[in-house]
Amino acid sequence: METQEEETLKKDTEMAAPAMEGVAVTALRSVMYRVQQAAQKSGRSSDQIRVVGVSKTKPISLIREVYDAGHRCFGENYVQEIIEKAPQLPEDIEWHFIGHLQSNKVKSLLAAVPNLAMVEGVDDEKVANYLDRFNGSFGRKPLKVLVQVNTSGEESKSGVEPSSCVELAKHVKMGCPNLEFSGLMTIGMLDYTSTPENFRS
Repeated sequence: METQEEETLKKDTEMAAPAMEGVAVTALRSVMYRVQQAAQKSGRSSDQIRVVGVSKTKPISLIREVYDAGHRCFGENYVQEIIEKAPQLPEDIEWHFIGHLQSNKVKSLLAAVPNLAMVEGVDDEKVANYLDRFNGSFGRKPLKVLVQVNTSGEESKSGVEPSSCVELAKHVKMGCPNLEFSGLMTIGMLDYTSTPENFRS
């Protein structure tokens, strides 16, 4: 039998979940509207722009709420989380792995997430080679990858040095037939105004 305090906490938690989920869908609609406005302003079609809903640390119920609102593209940056979440969610979700990927986790990521559409964070040849080898051994179509570049020079951030990114991109494009080089990815400093050279980089 639950105590009064436990019962109140349970009711509060149950009531908070729908409110939180409603906020996520509202936020998604707001982002999609702003993307559409920016696309129109720049003369592009909003269909050319992919919004990845980063769902790290979010419960499956929240992801499903956003999915039910029509969104199909989600990203995670912890291998364990994406491995646990992906099998519990619809197969038509386009999963992105974002950030630094350790080579020893490549096989488990590819095995557990057959609908992995992109890895946004290849930062060395070893990871590229592992992705290429295991993607091929699973008989999957070429996996899209972004080369991660550390444009800010911050030690806390992963990524190849800007001077080495062309070499890594060439390796992915020419030496990894089971990968599709799809561009560059970077996480810059919050304040580029104080160090504009990072933005130029």
